[in-house]
Amino acid sequence: MHRPRPTLENVARQAGVSRATVSRVVNGSTTVGEDSREAVLRAIQELGYIPNQAARSLVTQRTDSFALVLPEEPGRVFSDDQFFPGVVRGVSQELEAADKQLVLMMARSAASRDRIERFALARHVDGVMMASIHGADPLPAALARMGIPVVCNERALGATALPYVGVDNAAGTAGAVRHLAASGRTRIGTVAGPQDMVAGIDRLAGYRAALRDTGQEPSVAVGDFTRESGAVAMRELLERQPGLDAVFVASDLMAIGALRTLRQAGRRVPDDVAVVGFDDIEPARYTEPPLTTVRQPIAEIGRRLAAQVLRLAAGERVEPALILPTELVVRDSG
Repeated sequence: MHRPRPTLENVARQAGVSRATVSRVVNGSTTVGEDSREAVLRAIQELGYIPNQAARSLVTQRTDSFALVLPEEPGRVFSDDQFFPGVVRGVSQELEAADKQLVLMMARSAASRDRIERFALARHVDGVMMASIHGADPLPAALARMGIPVVCNERALGATALPYVGVDNAAGTAGAVRHLAASGRTRIGTVAGPQDMVAGIDRLAGYRAALRDTGQEPSVAVGDFTRESGAVAMRELLERQPGLDAVFVASDLMAIGALRTLRQAGRRVPDDVAVVGFDDIEPARYTEPPLTTVRQPIAEIGRRLAAQVLRLAAGERVEPALILPTELVVRDSG
């Protein structure tokens, strides 16, 4: 026979306290005495009471849900670019450990941004994390103006100062270019990332700074962090500079496309052209040859994003910029 679900009144009767006391314990109040709190918690466990989340939200003004907003097309998010799954994995692990719920949202169009603003304004989430921001996206600032805790992956372009979690893209890239120069490469080009994204901008700046120190002239083609764009940009570099002997590629996925173009052009890697990528996604270990790359801690970025937004939602202060380290992983491609 189906047992009725225990109620707040049942818990109060079992614990020997008032219904209001049970409600305060369930909603995290610190005004309840320790003896009463222990009696309520013991009764909750004995009865198997499960708080009604909707009613609880009305009292606490909290949903225990947090949104991860990705301003990308779904096809891009769920492609073989492992950056997004890595961030989602890190975010979900941190939120799960805190007994919070993840809401995944796409925001590639003005209509989708409006929908997310309405969703947040209705307080369906307690905070928002944003990753893969393009240009001076108005959404992070709009959410912050509503009083929504917001943390970004990489700094937001424009004047808005929002806390963010990222890596030192410029320094990681400069180290890769110096590695290529130290190995005797004298004509180092780059396949840069999109110039409406901080990662693309900063990695190109790191390439230019390191190349300037070598006295070499830059050779730049721009992709959009996809495999196909890396292949196209690599063809452009070879046409412009046939004597190219090394290339820094601003993402591993673009580097995989670049390797394909080099193979089709009859260029041996690394004998004729050395290749270094950025990210250290899992497929980088299995390219032919295995890809030398700049590792960024993708899942850790997700975990730190979630940890920061949880702190903000709890009314705590967070670091305005949390910069995680990169590491050059030397394999066989350069």
